[in-house]
Amino acid sequence: MKILKVFLMLIVLLFSGSMSSIQVSANNQKVKELKVGESFDGVQGTTVIQNIKSDTVYIYNKKRSKVRFTPESTFKVPNALIGLQTKAVHDEFEVKRWDGVLREFEDWNRDHTLASGMRHSVIWYYQEMARDIGAEDMQKYVNRINYGNRDISGGIDHFWLDSSIKISAQEQAHFMENLVEEKLPFDKQHMRTVKRIMINEEADSYVLHGKTGTRLSDLGLGWYVGYIETEKGKWAFATNINGSGSKAKTITVDVLKELKIINE
Repeated sequence: MKILKVFLMLIVLLFSGSMSSIQVSANNQKVKELKVGESFDGVQGTTVIQNIKSDTVYIYNKKRSKVRFTPESTFKVPNALIGLQTKAVHDEFEVKRWDGVLREFEDWNRDHTLASGMRHSVIWYYQEMARDIGAEDMQKYVNRINYGNRDISGGIDHFWLDSSIKISAQEQAHFMENLVEEKLPFDKQHMRTVKRIMINEEADSYVLHGKTGTRLSDLGLGWYVGYIETEKGKWAFATNINGSGSKAKTITVDVLKELKIINE
C-alpha cells in the first residue's frame, strides 16, 4: 500500500512539473497565459485566442476575459444567423431600403444588404432585421446558442447596444469556435454564408474573418471577434478593450503576429 502511494505521488509530481506553464481547464483546454502587454500599449483589455484543432487557448488578462460586456455590433454575427434561419432575410443579397434618415456614418445613408450591412456595420439594417425576427424567435435562438447572459429585455432592436445582453471574451471565442466547426443550431448553408460575409482580409497565407463592435455612446468599449484560417490551422479569437473596435482589431492582429499565426 505504501509503495502504491509513493508511486502515485511520483506520477502527480511528474505531471505537475510538465504542466507548470499550462493550465488544463475542466473541458480539457490547455490554457496558456499571454504576455503581450506591448501589443495593448497601456490599453486595458483582454484577448482570447484558441486553436480549433488542439484546444490550446492563449489568454491575456484572464480575469477580464471572464467578465461580461455588451457585445455591441459583434452581435451582428448571431443576428445574421438567426435572421437567415428564421427567414427574416432570405440570403446575403437581400436589400433593405434606406429610410432617408441621415445617420452619423456616410456609409449607412444608403440601401444595404445583409453582407454590406455586416461589412459597414450598419446598425439600422440589423435593427430592422431583428424586428422582423421578433422577440420570441430571437429569445429562442439566443437561448439555444447559450449567448452570454441571454437577456434580450433591453428591447428587440436595442438589447445588444449598451443594454441588457452581455457576454465575455471567453464566451465569444467559444461561440466563434462553434461557428467555425458548424456546431451551432443553424443550417450549414447559413453558417457558411455568415462566415463568408465576415471576411475582412484575404492574403496568400491566411484569411481573416472578423467583426468589430464599439460602444458608440462614449467609445469606451471595443470588440474584435472572429477567426483566422492559415495553412497550419484555424484559430478563433475575441478581444475587448477600453477603446474602439478598430483599436481592438489592431491589437488582435498584432497578437496574432506575435504568436506567428500571421507570418509577415
